[in-house]
Amino acid sequence: MLIVDDDPAIGRMLRVILESERYRVLWSRSGADGLAQGVESRPDVIILELDLPDGDGFAVLDALREWNGAPVLMLSNRADVADIVRALDSGANDYMVKPFAPEELAARLRVLLRSEPPTSDGPLLVNGPLRIDMATREMTMNGCRLELTATEEAVLYILAHHAGKLVPRGRLVRAVWGTNDANKVHDLQVHIARLRRKLEEHGGNNLIRGEGSVGYSLSLAANHECTDLKTVL
Repeated sequence: MLIVDDDPAIGRMLRVILESERYRVLWSRSGADGLAQGVESRPDVIILELDLPDGDGFAVLDALREWNGAPVLMLSNRADVADIVRALDSGANDYMVKPFAPEELAARLRVLLRSEPPTSDGPLLVNGPLRIDMATREMTMNGCRLELTATEEAVLYILAHHAGKLVPRGRLVRAVWGTNDANKVHDLQVHIARLRRKLEEHGGNNLIRGEGSVGYSLSLAANHECTDLKTVL
């Protein structure tokens, strides 16, 4: 369980409530740290505040939905219907207005955790020998399971989400690390190099292409149809 909220009182209260329900709780106080924690910890559920010190919760939600399908419960002081509708349309699974009753929050989280993960009759992306299943988080290349780090998984999900299209470098950095920090561009390059190497070890040569300093794309294999991951996020 990941909490993304900069309010110390709310964070402490949520931690007490959730730990009493025997959840393992992580707490981030900014959008950037929340995205980084989300990549590393792969939480089952994310509680996301709409107003964060380093930006809008909607931007964090958009970045999460590039690579993460975990249920998201939005928390906010905003009770305007337009904000609620926007959050739900942007990929949030539920929305609660502060202040809230702890018992109701716990009940809503139980409902989210009972929700069935997305399923399909086959892999959600088939691109030649590359297969990615968002429900099981399994990735295979020529039938061999790819052993990827959490960050490598996130980067590959985003490229697969936009397979055949150039994904700007800045978009990848913001979606995975929640920041425009130039230092993260080098980190991205390192992860891309490792991804390429792991794909090539199983015959996936030239699947990830770079366009100078602009961005990267997952090339489409000839005579194969690539399923759009947006339908399951």
